[in-house]
Amino acid sequence: MKTYLGIDVGSISTNLVLIDEKNQVLSSLYLRTEGNPIDAIQRGLKELKKQMPREAEIAGVATTGSARYLAGVITGADLVKNEITAHAKGASFFVPEARTVIEIGGQDSKIIILENGVAVDFAMNLICAAGTGSFLDAQAFRLKLPVEQFGELALKSKNPTNIGSRCTVFAESDMIHKQQIGHTTEDIVAGLCQGLARNFLNNVARGKNIKPPIVFQGGVSENLGMRKAFEKALKEKIIVPPHNTVIGAFGVALLVKEQNPQKIKFLGFEISDKNIKCTSFQCQGCPNRCEVIEARIENKVVARWGDRCGKWSNLNVNN
Repeated sequence: MKTYLGIDVGSISTNLVLIDEKNQVLSSLYLRTEGNPIDAIQRGLKELKKQMPREAEIAGVATTGSARYLAGVITGADLVKNEITAHAKGASFFVPEARTVIEIGGQDSKIIILENGVAVDFAMNLICAAGTGSFLDAQAFRLKLPVEQFGELALKSKNPTNIGSRCTVFAESDMIHKQQIGHTTEDIVAGLCQGLARNFLNNVARGKNIKPPIVFQGGVSENLGMRKAFEKALKEKIIVPPHNTVIGAFGVALLVKEQNPQKIKFLGFEISDKNIKCTSFQCQGCPNRCEVIEARIENKVVARWGDRCGKWSNLNVNN
């Protein structure tokens, strides 16, 4: 049985999705990256191997996410794609008529405008963490709440308070003030969710032609309070697709399946037990002074990237 593996490596989570030839998800993993993407990928591959059907064979591997190049090198990926393409593919698979995709992950957020399943416009917020998963984690910790209960608590609110959410620092100080003057925790949480939705729409989505159907995905889409906040702000139904938290990995698995590589590059599950290191050096060849990343497996250089001219990345490191 041919299967296709998609790997999405971000700053907060590393996700792996294995699909079959009928696009059915055979296995999906959501792991914390914990600042070590190489270790997260190795852990993921080790766990995935345990879950794979005996008759299954890997017929293609693709990577996406902020660490997609690194993931592609150490796994031997057949395809490396950006997050916009991967998330658009995943969203349009489950909601073919989707026109807008809201994706909020651990450290960034993005909006994608689709036409006939193809991304025609997008915007990303990479500068400020306000409204992302890590920000919600921090606020949940401040309120001494499990972040998993954040959304359910927000739905209990009868009178959401107004929380300034343009900046993480201001949001925290505003929350403290609202606590001190007696607002209930559920009203504060609901107000925070509404503020974060407004922040997204006023900044990331500014100037974008938001049309329904609207798909909401990424780790923050699990938060029921955020779903309700977007529905209130947009006055439209919000659709949360299956596998919403790992849909980037699912989308890139679909893409490599469509590519149908005849000879795969996958280095095998044994890569999870090998010593993999990444270092960098500054090229002195020209005034650009590019930082070149060098990946080694068992102390053997397998890839270099990061240079603008290709002097190092185009070098055949196997010679």
